[in-house]
Amino acid sequence: MARPLYAVISLRGISGAAIAIAVILPVMIGVVHSALAGFGHMALLGARGPDLDAWRTLLGQPGLWRAVAVSLWTGVAATMISMGLAFGAVAALQDRVSWLRRVLAPLLAAPHAALAIGLAFVIAPSGWIARGLAVGLGWDRPPELATVGDPWGLALILGLVLKEVPFLIVILLGASTQIAMREQMAAGRALGYGRAAVWLWVLVPQLWPLIRLPVMAVLAFSMSVVDTALILGPSNPPTLSVMVARLFADPDLRAMLPASSGALLQLGLTAMAMGLLWAGASVAGIFARAAMRRGVRLRGLDAWLAVPALLLAGLLFLVVLSLAVLALWSVTFTWRWPDPWPQRLSMAAWQGRAGWLSAAQTAFFIALASSGIALILAIGWLEGGDRAGRHGLRGWMRAAVALPLLLPQLSVLIGLSGLLLRLEMAPMIAVVWGHVLFVFPYVMIALAGPWAALDPRMQRTAAALGAGPWRRLLRVKLPVLLAPLMLAAALGFAVSIAQYLPTMFLGGGRVATLTTEAVALSSGSDRRVAAVHATLQAGLPWLVYLAALILPAVIHRNRRALKGEAS
Repeated sequence: MARPLYAVISLRGISGAAIAIAVILPVMIGVVHSALAGFGHMALLGARGPDLDAWRTLLGQPGLWRAVAVSLWTGVAATMISMGLAFGAVAALQDRVSWLRRVLAPLLAAPHAALAIGLAFVIAPSGWIARGLAVGLGWDRPPELATVGDPWGLALILGLVLKEVPFLIVILLGASTQIAMREQMAAGRALGYGRAAVWLWVLVPQLWPLIRLPVMAVLAFSMSVVDTALILGPSNPPTLSVMVARLFADPDLRAMLPASSGALLQLGLTAMAMGLLWAGASVAGIFARAAMRRGVRLRGLDAWLAVPALLLAGLLFLVVLSLAVLALWSVTFTWRWPDPWPQRLSMAAWQGRAGWLSAAQTAFFIALASSGIALILAIGWLEGGDRAGRHGLRGWMRAAVALPLLLPQLSVLIGLSGLLLRLEMAPMIAVVWGHVLFVFPYVMIALAGPWAALDPRMQRTAAALGAGPWRRLLRVKLPVLLAPLMLAAALGFAVSIAQYLPTMFLGGGRVATLTTEAVALSSGSDRRVAAVHATLQAGLPWLVYLAALILPAVIHRNRRALKGEAS
């Protein structure tokens, strides 16, 4: 009897190759192509390197070194502040872990661009905060303060911290389950050490290796982000990533050569920042060990643990306020200065569906396709690893998965976009492919833990009853892992919705999504239209997350009901 096609496919043989081809190889090809173009070799443009003309053009850009300094400052500062607040908040609230997870989980779905636009509406000179102060201080016009787009990048740092602190706290909470945190805290307190001392001398050194990779990914993102920097960052000169993105968008195709040099400079700058962070952690470890040997107990520091908890509460309030003002501006008709509330509400901005409906449909399709493909690849990788005797995400596999997160997107995408000029790939296919490159790592990381924790006895029982590998996967593993699978897909959907550079670079400006439209409209004069796109951009991932939380319970309940009727 003929066997189904899926039954003759060996995941052991194809999973590693499929992931290498779909994710790792394109990323490396993109970096190599950027390097070649950065040194003057791009056959499509008739440039036959190597030479340094592209570097000379880049170094001649006005404000380049200021842009480099601002990128380094904002990226490192945002990462260090986020990491410090995350550690401090978890140390202060370690007895309220479940509450912390419930509060932070919905905020992770908010895209950077939507949050940045909402924050700009709050802290701008004519924003909600200034309106609240205007009545008491008697301001008849907005203050002349550069609260958005300031030359020091303080607004950009704040916008990055708002998004990164919840992410790092969730990562820390997951890592804390891998060590005996309560027992070690109790032992340290019994020896006379304060809570802060136990965290600094005992827990942080154990947690740092577990979260080092996500922290490096946060640093790489903070130093190379474009959409948030366009909305909140300085403009003259901008950050290095924005300067390189503008070079790439130049109508003259030969500008891709200095843009590629800029991508290499961004890569080197990010590597230097990672090296500084690594060295700083090593030096901090030396001082911590010396202090511990001297018996420094830091009892007076415990009272200061309330500070990061209060700062976290303030950040969460600002996040909620930023998202609330987005929704409010989307239904505003008139809102004159200095009134704290709109004079008139209207759905006019929503009724012009021609402006947002197409972008929403395109964003939804791309996110659905890329998260679905990424989920299939992740299942193939993990199942193939199980069949080959490789369990979990370790060694080269972990490095391969993290590679797209550790490299600046500019360094990868500029090279890939140059290659796509020769391949003549359809823009929509190219964009979906580009999204998969950056969605897959998040889906893989989210799914690897639950997959590894699956009870192997279920597989052995199914095998003893005669179920083959494919049947065990489809009838045992996937149904049991339904909730983690749907949450991983929802995370991938949210990551795809937030992607800006892959859509712009690989789509050639011909694919409009909610993110690209929201960023473009954020600098316009009509806040209402920008708010509609940003509200949709934030709302779609939340709806998918809600479905991912509800559907597994509904399916499980219906399955039990059917079993009850059958019996």
